[in-house]
Amino acid sequence: MKRWVMIERFCLAGHVVAMAFGLAGLLLVLPHPEFIATLPPFGQTLFGLSMIGGGAVYIVLAAIAVSLYAYRNLGLNQWLTFMLPAIGLSLGSELLGTSTGFPFGHYAYLSGLGYKIAGLVPFTIPLSWFYVGFSTYVLARAGLEAIGTKGWRKHLASVAIGAILLTAWDFVLDPAMSQTPYPFWEFQDLGQFFGMPYRNLTGWLGTGAFFMSVAAFFWRNASLPLSRAQLSVPLMIYLVNFAFGAVITVNQLDGRFWIPTAIGALLGVVPALVLWWLAGTGTTSDHFAASVDVTKTAQSIPAIVASK
Repeated sequence: MKRWVMIERFCLAGHVVAMAFGLAGLLLVLPHPEFIATLPPFGQTLFGLSMIGGGAVYIVLAAIAVSLYAYRNLGLNQWLTFMLPAIGLSLGSELLGTSTGFPFGHYAYLSGLGYKIAGLVPFTIPLSWFYVGFSTYVLARAGLEAIGTKGWRKHLASVAIGAILLTAWDFVLDPAMSQTPYPFWEFQDLGQFFGMPYRNLTGWLGTGAFFMSVAAFFWRNASLPLSRAQLSVPLMIYLVNFAFGAVITVNQLDGRFWIPTAIGALLGVVPALVLWWLAGTGTTSDHFAASVDVTKTAQSIPAIVASK
């Protein structure tokens, strides 16, 4: 198990570093093409490759890190019963959205996020739904369990709060990725809410709630007695990804975009920190064997980490 911890930490660190390089490229380097011209041919080639594939790399690294975190702390069954619905249902929602405009509005993906499934949706997009959605749901559920929420109230509240936190991320992600000088997707209809259609937000909320509800069904008999230390990975994933979008939005768009950024922080960052704090400092085993037995499941299924 120690090697999985090392790989998880390496991928998590790589995710953060890749995002930092991405920010530097988008905010400092690309606006100053004269700097790129001073690079040697090798440097220019390397920079070009990083801009083409950097977006896909940081998403894949996060998906691997979160997969390993879920496998170690929750077990194979709970990892797969969240990941597979999250990827499958979000991909279906994205394919429907890019084809028909429902549920997000009319939009299309540009380049920079990897190979497009059916020529419409980059393969990295459902991975990002998975790793951020998992992080928000686990924070919500662990925090609620820590204060004694039980039964159907726990399941309903976990899905609702997890989906709201996920949607709060979009308040900064969509402006950053669609309205800045170097976009990764574009809305084909002018949105009423800071360039975003209102149904984009409801589409995010509905998609997140859908796959979280499926996971909640499979997890209905499980408990998540996770401490703050054990929730540090989901919290870091959420905060780093929110910060990435927020920094781009407030730096490259006009002052009015502080409004969706502030709304996103109020609906997402603040509750995430509160939920993490509620978890307390209780100590549990790394796998909390009372709920799952990773060793037995690993004997029947090869312990292969899917880089997707």
